[in-house]
Amino acid sequence: MDRRTVLRAAVAGGAAAFSGSLWAGAAVAAAAQPGPSPYGPLGAADANGIQLPAGFTSRVVARSRQAVAGTSYAWHDAPDGGACFAAGTGWIYVSNSEITPGGGASAVRFNADGSIASAYRILSGTNQNCAGGATPWATWLSCEEVSRGYVYETYPQGGTTAVRRAAMGRFKHEAAACDPDRRVIYLTEDETNGCFYRFRPTSWGNLSAGTLEVLVAGTATSGPVTWARVPDPAAASTLTRNQVSGAKRFNGGEGCWYADGTCWFTTKGDNRVWAYDAVNQRIDLAYDASLVSGTAPLTGVDNITGARFQYARR
Repeated sequence: MDRRTVLRAAVAGGAAAFSGSLWAGAAVAAAAQPGPSPYGPLGAADANGIQLPAGFTSRVVARSRQAVAGTSYAWHDAPDGGACFAAGTGWIYVSNSEITPGGGASAVRFNADGSIASAYRILSGTNQNCAGGATPWATWLSCEEVSRGYVYETYPQGGTTAVRRAAMGRFKHEAAACDPDRRVIYLTEDETNGCFYRFRPTSWGNLSAGTLEVLVAGTATSGPVTWARVPDPAAASTLTRNQVSGAKRFNGGEGCWYADGTCWFTTKGDNRVWAYDAVNQRIDLAYDASLVSGTAPLTGVDNITGARFQYARR
């Protein structure tokens, strides 16, 4: 797999689907063209209105303002970013609520056979919780997508109160991606002139203290970058994105995902997917809708995730 095979899976709902290791030197946006899905073509919409490849089925787990099946818990409005966590022989799914006021996040616990064991609230009293990200220590970072918003660390297993992580900065947060190799957390900002940040905890696994930095680069689309400390993460008098001269601007930061030395993130304002090479400290375009031949298969980019595939060689 090389950098020329970028869009391998079907793209739907504004979510970018990549497969394999795309990094072979610098990513080149002009080479990012749609390719065949590893799952096969999409079929007709099923009873839930979802198009799936052969062998896949869909299931409605929860609907806003209705009790989750088998429980008395009413699911939240405007479900947004989420993740799954191992829990005993089953798993837990967490989901943000992108409303103001009263956003927060909820969880559904599943048994090993896929049946629902319980549903419950893991974060309350916050605003417009959009995306976020899972940590290696099995907590969920829920991000407020409001001006001078916070990141909250939540506990999917339940029984532990969510904690506001003020050291991670106050801005219009979108997503978070943990880099266990460099022990940092990357953060996107959903502003038309937003920035790309990283948080370096004083102690890995403890987000109560650390250093917030912003990516600094020249005016070129791609090339080497540096990081500079944000003087006032609390943004008491100046917004975080305006505190460091030369901070690189991104048009509507959305989802981000770290894997194998690269943090991938999207910007919805210009329909791009970026790749930050943490090993060589450079940034490149992995996808740009304006450079795709014919009709771009991916526009309005939003969340992004990754998965490993194995392909048979003949």
